[in-house]
Amino acid sequence: MLTRAIRTVLAVPRAPDPPVRVWRDWVLVAGFAVAAVLEGIFRTDLAWRPVVVLVALAIVPTLLWRRTHPLGAVLVAFGVVLALDLAGLVAGVDEPLGLGSTIFVLVLPYALMRWGSGRDVVLGSLLIVVVAVVGISQDPTTTLADAVGGFIVLTLAEVSGLAVRQASTAQERSRHEVRLRERELLARELHDTVAHHMTAVVVRAQAGQVVARAEPEAAVEALAVIEAEAGRTLAELRALVGSLRDRDDADLAPQPGVADLERLVSGAAAGPAVVLELSGRLDDLRPALGTAVYRIAQEAVTNALRHARHATRVVVRVVGEDDCVRLTVSDDGDPGPPVTSAEGYGLVGMAERAALLRGTFAAGPEPGRGWVVRAVLPRAVR
Repeated sequence: MLTRAIRTVLAVPRAPDPPVRVWRDWVLVAGFAVAAVLEGIFRTDLAWRPVVVLVALAIVPTLLWRRTHPLGAVLVAFGVVLALDLAGLVAGVDEPLGLGSTIFVLVLPYALMRWGSGRDVVLGSLLIVVVAVVGISQDPTTTLADAVGGFIVLTLAEVSGLAVRQASTAQERSRHEVRLRERELLARELHDTVAHHMTAVVVRAQAGQVVARAEPEAAVEALAVIEAEAGRTLAELRALVGSLRDRDDADLAPQPGVADLERLVSGAAAGPAVVLELSGRLDDLRPALGTAVYRIAQEAVTNALRHARHATRVVVRVVGEDDCVRLTVSDDGDPGPPVTSAEGYGLVGMAERAALLRGTFAAGPEPGRGWVVRAVLPRAVR
């Protein structure tokens, strides 16, 4: 179990897209460099004054690479401090060898946890612990309270970096899930659009073939309908494909709603007559609700035109009530089994649309004759 946990930690990749150096980093380095020089000049209880100041000036530039090279910055900064402490320990120096202004090194453990890989975190943390222990041993004036406080501060720096990293990862994961849901919705829109218009094209083409010889003008009319349906399909496909691009300036067409049902019905292909019945409150629907009503009706009409055997009439009924909208699409075709396998995606898509709005959906044969689709979609977001 422990070995597996260690391997898991070591396999953690580095955080993506670390920020590059900005002007604030240069200001930070300059400020701490000036502070180190001033402390070296005015502080009295300091051993090896020139060496300590030079060490501080040598490690302060590591702040510039703390995000892009977190382990390297820790190795350089804490490695130099370790060498200085070991030299003082060997020489028996009893005075402090560190400057208070070198507190900036606490930013490096934070950056290590925020941006480093699992291997970087393990190696860097080991070095930090060693440096802390050697530093306490070198300075005889360090009390137990000072040692505990120092370890607490180091731990807080690392925990803060880890917390920020976890929050950033969770936020990125949330954005990724939103993008996946958007693409799923767009895929469903694509399916509904193409299925409906192509059904109209196929049915009109079949009808045109049947009447071409006996009624040439009817064939010309069928070609006109096919051209119109193909044009609508291309227009909607352009809008959908444009929204799939990872661009903020993609041109998106307005989503259809209840007001577009009339166009949907009037553009239905030859075959069963499609009748639209609207009643109740339908002029104040929120966009998501209106789009769901349109798309479910579109898919249900498409399925009826494709699969209703010997149907003569398809009725689309939308009733706006105070708390919900009721949609019913029924046909008078011969009873038959529900559409399954690959063609059943339409039913799945309609059910998912209703579920996303916390509504209900049902589809099945009517007693005696025909097939009916029912959806109840709440007005309010629950």
